[in-house]
Parts: sequence; C-alpha cells; structure tokens
Amino acid sequence: MHYLTDRKRAQGMGAGRQGTHHHWQMMASSTALVFLVPLFVFTFAYGLGGTFEEVLAYYSKPFPAIVTALTLVVVVIHLVREAQVAIEDYVHGVAEKLSLMAVAAFGYTLIAAGLFALVKLAL
Repeated sequence: MHYLTDRKRAQGMGAGRQGTHHHWQMMASSTALVFLVPLFVFTFAYGLGGTFEEVLAYYSKPFPAIVTALTLVVVVIHLVREAQVAIEDYVHGVAEKLSLMAVAAFGYTLIAAGLFALVKLAL
C-alpha cells in the first residue's frame, strides 16, 4: 500500500453524500446573513448609548427583539456548520467525534443563553 497513488487510495471510498446538502445550507444561511447583519447593526446602533430603561423599552418592541434573535440564531448555526467542515477536514478518529460534539454543544448553549438574555431583556 506504500506505493499507491492518492487516487488509488481514494478509489472505492465513495462520496460522503452530504456535500450538496451542506453547500445549500451554507448558501441559505449566508443569504439570510446578508440581510440580517445590516439590520442588526442598525437596530443595535439605534439602541446603543441610552439609559438602561431606554434600552429595556427599545428591546421590548418586537422588531429589534426579532432581528436580534434571528441574527443570533443564524450566525451561530452558520458558525457551527463552518467549524464542522474544518474539523472534518483536519481532525480524525475519536478526537473528530468529540470535537464535533463539543462544537455543537457550545453553539446550541450559546444560542440558548443569548435567547434567554434577550427574553429577560425584552420582558
């Protein structure tokens, strides 16, 4: 096996069958981020610099709260998927599985904490 070319070693391994699905997920989240990030920047900037009561009143309105929540969820899911690709490319074996679980757990914990903070702020 030492003298085989890279092509011969890969032949018969088959495709992972997840590439197209992942590509479309990333394209959809990227398209959503094109619209959400500027909206978030403007809504966040508008609420910036106020007193605590003004910020509470601002995020009690539905539009800033929804934009912030959607941006948080889409950004973190996009980050988790991109980290998953990097881990699959460069880490192998048990470390790969543990890393994938850790990244997913961190991402969903971040989403939960962010949404909890936003709900506490908005209500």
